[in-house]
Amino acid sequence: MKYKILTKKKPERKLLISLKKRAGRNFAGRITVRHRGGGSRKCYRTVDFGEILIDIPAKVIAIEYDPNRTAFLCLLEYQNKEKRYRIAAKDLKIGDEVIISEKAEIKIGNRMRLKNIPVGTEVFNIELEQGRGGKLVKGAGTSAKILAQEETFCLLDMPSSEVRKVSQECYATIGQVCRTEYHFEKMGKAGRKRLKGWRPVVRGIAMNPVDHPHGGGEGRSSIGLKYPKTPWGKPALGVKTRKKNKWTNKLIIKRRKKKKRKK
Repeated sequence: MKYKILTKKKPERKLLISLKKRAGRNFAGRITVRHRGGGSRKCYRTVDFGEILIDIPAKVIAIEYDPNRTAFLCLLEYQNKEKRYRIAAKDLKIGDEVIISEKAEIKIGNRMRLKNIPVGTEVFNIELEQGRGGKLVKGAGTSAKILAQEETFCLLDMPSSEVRKVSQECYATIGQVCRTEYHFEKMGKAGRKRLKGWRPVVRGIAMNPVDHPHGGGEGRSSIGLKYPKTPWGKPALGVKTRKKNKWTNKLIIKRRKKKKRKK
């Protein structure tokens, strides 16, 4: 079974926060994410992405499911009896000891500065800015590889095949995110998708012209355009959406490979 590594069914109550359903709407009540709504009730698990308890050893006491992310969580108990959730690494087991330190043993689950991690090591939950907590590589089965250490930067090979610089003073966790089989899992039925909060999607070509640029025509017809469009008339599928003036652009050495479109 894909969930056989889970050892605890009920989450830690002190680490839960209630979530209010918004069905894809923002603070103004406008829909910003389409096809969302319904779904099972769920609480948010407060996950420690940063370095709050440094140089205090912790013991893995449970591996848990998290409905809010693709990866599983590990429940850590520190020597001061404080409990915290962290993203579980692959092959991390109950009883293993981990630590957050500037320089520690090269061991799965340990978290340290990038400058102290050897070249060729796999890492995840990587900081983009020092002290801001992990921002990169947190999805199930993902990991980044350290390619080189250059002056004040560390070169990382990202899961998307992008090569980028990250400050050597930033922290990262050693290993690979657990649940590597996630990308091969199938929903199985439409009801499971609804339980996750996703509502049915209607094709634009099946709509009227007033509702979608692809709509209209007699019978089954093509979209009748040079390229596909969004419901608001902007180009879709394969169009770059990254902002040109984003501050991290200067840190990207090699862009990710383009995805091949299905014909």
